[in-house]
Amino acid sequence: MASATGVPQRFYRRFAEHASQRGFTVLTLDYRGIGDSKPDSLKGFDMAYLDWALLDLKAAVDYLGKDDQPLYWMGHSFGGHALGLLPNQTRIAAAYCFGTGAGWAGWMPGLEALKVRLMWGGVLPLIVRVKGYLAWSLLGMGEDLPRGVYRDWRHWCSFPRYFFDDPQMADTVRRFADVRMPCLFANAEDDLWALPRSRDAFIVGYRNATLERRDLPVSAGQAIGHMGYFRPTLAPLWDEALDWLLAQEVSAEVQLRSGTQG
Repeated sequence: MASATGVPQRFYRRFAEHASQRGFTVLTLDYRGIGDSKPDSLKGFDMAYLDWALLDLKAAVDYLGKDDQPLYWMGHSFGGHALGLLPNQTRIAAAYCFGTGAGWAGWMPGLEALKVRLMWGGVLPLIVRVKGYLAWSLLGMGEDLPRGVYRDWRHWCSFPRYFFDDPQMADTVRRFADVRMPCLFANAEDDLWALPRSRDAFIVGYRNATLERRDLPVSAGQAIGHMGYFRPTLAPLWDEALDWLLAQEVSAEVQLRSGTQG
């Protein structure tokens, strides 16, 4: 379970328990600097945003990928970014990601875009300057974030296609072309931080993957937003995702048998 930025593993507990009841072995984790993996103080804690993918999630894939069982990736927001950064992504059989987008305010509705630009341009730099890290908790927006995560995140959100538009990331993002597994990216139509158009601007980087897109409509009284994908009332959505992952294994086996017979 590849978490969103600043979201602790406990947030995904109900989903993990649900998947476990269906027979999946599920691993959740707290990225360094977050939840149970944070130091006593984030002030002076040195790390880069991509450490979560290149070190933490890589280790998770190595750990679960030791046996010959198919390994599936469930991503949320940053989890959909991290997939293409992994040096060991070939171990993963299929990926399903919720709420992945490019992060640029220009993809957001007008009022939300204004709020985000004010946040990046004034509020957050002031908080970081005073605290030495991004104290998200002061704004009621989630876990506090290390300074390095804030620095990189703010920089990439200034580009329409996130880090794909950053010249300094050219060598790193070439890895996305190596992703060839089936991937489905599902985004809610009321996810203001990752609307379907924001998702589409990002996932073009997975140019060699077998891509599927799903736009999730919002029914009366059932808002999803950016964090609602893992709300227990949306358990039917979890089952659809888990069924899709299992179907990719069946499809691969059918193709393999067909090729052998041919």
